[in-house]
Amino acid sequence: MAPRFDFSDLWAKDTRRGTPVVVKMENPNYSIVEVEEPDSAFQPMEKSRGKNAKQVTWVLLLKAHKAVGCLTWLATLFWSLLGSVKRRLSFTHPLGSERLGRDRWLFTAIKLFLAASLATLGFELVAYYRGWHYFKNPNLHIPTSKLEIQSLFHLLYVGWLSLRADYIAPPIKALSKFCIVLFLVQSVDRLILCLGCFWIKFKKIKPRIVEEPFRNDDVEGSGSEYPMVLVQIPMCNEKEVYEQSISAVCQLDWPKDRMLIQVLDDSDDESIQQLIRAEVTRWSQKGVNIIYRHRLVRTGYKAGNLKSAMSCDYVEAYEFVAIFDADFQPNSDFLKLTVPHFKGKPELGLVQARWAFVNKDENLLTRLQNINLCFHFEVEQQVNGVFLNFFGFNGTAGVWRIKALEESGGWLERTTVEDMDIAVRAHLHGWKFIYLNDVKVLCEVPESYEAYKKQQHRWHSGPMQLFRLCLRAILTSKIAMWKKANLILLFFLLRKLILPFYSFTLFCVILPITMFVPEAELPVWVICYVPIFMSLLNILPAPKSFPFIVPYLLFENTMSVTKFNAMVSGLFQLGSSYEWIVTKKAGRSSESDLLGLTDKESKKVPNQILRGVSDSELLEISQVEEEKKQPVKKTNKIFHKELALAFLLLTAAVRSLLASQGVHFYFLLFQGLTFLLVGLDLIGEQMS
Repeated sequence: MAPRFDFSDLWAKDTRRGTPVVVKMENPNYSIVEVEEPDSAFQPMEKSRGKNAKQVTWVLLLKAHKAVGCLTWLATLFWSLLGSVKRRLSFTHPLGSERLGRDRWLFTAIKLFLAASLATLGFELVAYYRGWHYFKNPNLHIPTSKLEIQSLFHLLYVGWLSLRADYIAPPIKALSKFCIVLFLVQSVDRLILCLGCFWIKFKKIKPRIVEEPFRNDDVEGSGSEYPMVLVQIPMCNEKEVYEQSISAVCQLDWPKDRMLIQVLDDSDDESIQQLIRAEVTRWSQKGVNIIYRHRLVRTGYKAGNLKSAMSCDYVEAYEFVAIFDADFQPNSDFLKLTVPHFKGKPELGLVQARWAFVNKDENLLTRLQNINLCFHFEVEQQVNGVFLNFFGFNGTAGVWRIKALEESGGWLERTTVEDMDIAVRAHLHGWKFIYLNDVKVLCEVPESYEAYKKQQHRWHSGPMQLFRLCLRAILTSKIAMWKKANLILLFFLLRKLILPFYSFTLFCVILPITMFVPEAELPVWVICYVPIFMSLLNILPAPKSFPFIVPYLLFENTMSVTKFNAMVSGLFQLGSSYEWIVTKKAGRSSESDLLGLTDKESKKVPNQILRGVSDSELLEISQVEEEKKQPVKKTNKIFHKELALAFLLLTAAVRSLLASQGVHFYFLLFQGLTFLLVGLDLIGEQMS
């Protein structure tokens, strides 16, 4: 029987492979004949065949309807955006602009740079429309003889080209190469830190408790093995957060006779003092060992406050001190997770916990801060703690051995970063640090740009002050040479000085200049590929923030002007480097705190009288509570340096269009718009 071939399945497919064939089945001896092209019966039908004019009209109408709907949606979105901008700007107070003070030098330099850029742009535009595209088209001959000069303006433009190529471009190229080298060195440092973090995760390395933790059966006994712990809460005019921080600290799981809580109030507002004193009295009546301290003269800011508290006679009976800022809310097991690490480790001076944020999803500004702080704790602090046993103390959510503080010289009032100061001095005296990434303490990040900017100014000017003051002590200390190199080259120079210097100089100064001096143009990988890669590394500890990678990159470049200004102020000891402004808090609470507050309010007795509080104080407290319930008007501020840089970058973006520089144009455009939004205070919450 002849074999049976069924090709219907192959013909039914949309695509055919191989050469079409015709099989003759007249007898068992079959033959195969090749055909040059497929039969017309097997050719696919054209999609346009069978459509009449009416169908084509309907298709066009549907596409037009979709296009109109898309345009309407975009117009509505743009109109709503303009409306929100108008509403935000309507709250701008006539005097609500940024106070420059002694930092006016940077704003003046940016204004001069902007004026020169606008003049050069006008000059270049006239030359462009006259057809003098000498740099864009290298085949054009630049006139050199007088016969080739068309006019006086042409002579000026040719002179500008010669001046630009011979005298302006070389120093810009040298400076850009220097900044690129710094950029690459800092990127390598960041990459090594990430690799160290990956190694810690892979090997599951984390600090272990050497000896057995304290036994629970000794809690009530007089001979308890629990060490004496002093808990300090420094605050200053913290009306929004004092209650929740005191409440959280008073609920720490530790024997009451082995713990003392100091509420160190530096408030200059008497009504806030009364509120805090009343809260301390309420917890004291519940049996908590808590005292209230208030300084009449607020010298030394936070360092002076802590130094004054440590000078009390009863502090000698305590072995450890835990410090919490006013917006921090530790869990009840905080001391049991941190203090046992000191047991059997006499060389250990500090145990630092990680921060967690109750308002990280409040707005775009808090999300971007969360990315930076997650990288700081997850990567920088953890890697330095595991491999070096040294890192900068974060000023709060940590436990110190009091002996380490005393041997290192105690709290000093010489800088605005007293936490970094004491950490460096303790490291020079041989004390070791431990970082616990698994122990988290809830706190807040600033929700307004003004508060965040003031905080960043203090955080970046203080380290430069400290570097000037402790450089000689580092060089003459008895620690190993590699530890001295780590302190000077990495801890201070690379991460505190070089980072703000190159980020501002490269992306906010050199890049706009190269648009007007195209002979010194920056390569694409410097402004695009490497920054995106480094932003990806920064976002790895906070993977949920991946959609914000582009806003994060642009915002970090925007913050470089504040960090650069702060770095210069601290390095050269300008007036603003000594300013200490308390970061504005919103008073956010965790879910457990909100539930506890609701329960407390439901059980609250009207006209409750606190023992130990006078009638006048009660009246003042009630008045303050009523004021807290009233809505507070919020205003916007105008930030001059950010606005000036916005116009500078947008001017450079227009110039880049003349040279058809695609990547440079888009970077300058979006970076300029980011500066504009920040300068108009359109990011984050408004300040009250």
